[in-house]
Amino acid sequence: MQEFIQVTGIIIKHFPVREYDKCVTILTKERGKITAFANGARKPGNRLAAATNLFAFGTFRLYEGRNAYTMTEAEIGNYFEELMTDYVGACYGMYFAEVAEFCTRENNDEREMLKLLYQSLRALGAPGLSHPLVKCIFELKTIAVNGEYPGVPGDRKLREGTIYALDFIAASPVEKLYTFNVTPEVLAELSGVAADYGRRFLNHDFKSLEILRTLC
Repeated sequence: MQEFIQVTGIIIKHFPVREYDKCVTILTKERGKITAFANGARKPGNRLAAATNLFAFGTFRLYEGRNAYTMTEAEIGNYFEELMTDYVGACYGMYFAEVAEFCTRENNDEREMLKLLYQSLRALGAPGLSHPLVKCIFELKTIAVNGEYPGVPGDRKLREGTIYALDFIAASPVEKLYTFNVTPEVLAELSGVAADYGRRFLNHDFKSLEILRTLC
């Protein structure tokens, strides 16, 4: 007897398999990071075509097989259409998705990471917030969500605004993160701390980050 489950999540990775199918990675509220096959999703007009695109957020109905999931239905609440017309913003989003894919596990409680990714993708389309600031906040909060944030670095002389921002990012709930702006000088210091902590605590070569460095 087939067993179906329903999960809420975001598509963080997808690639073609066979002639018309897709394999997707979904960061879910209920089961952490999972991989599912979407049969026929690459056929023109297929009902799962848009639902299996990167960044698609919604509910997914899956058949739970012995070794893999198969997607049967999807109801998407947010496609993040603004990133489809913003190439640089989309590259930042792909980086965020790659970090989320690297940092999460199947059958783990990844609700905070899911919320962080969702709010960060929204922030990329928000007026008044620069992409580099969103990136800093995302990187630093990811390290905090993973339980590895070491606090304000003691080996750097930082502006008061930078120290305040670092404390705010670490302590604030995800929903409150993207509610402030900073001066260019503070952003430069935040970027330096985020880059240093990224090397120490993420320690991974992200392909999308290399692309970003060529654009910015």
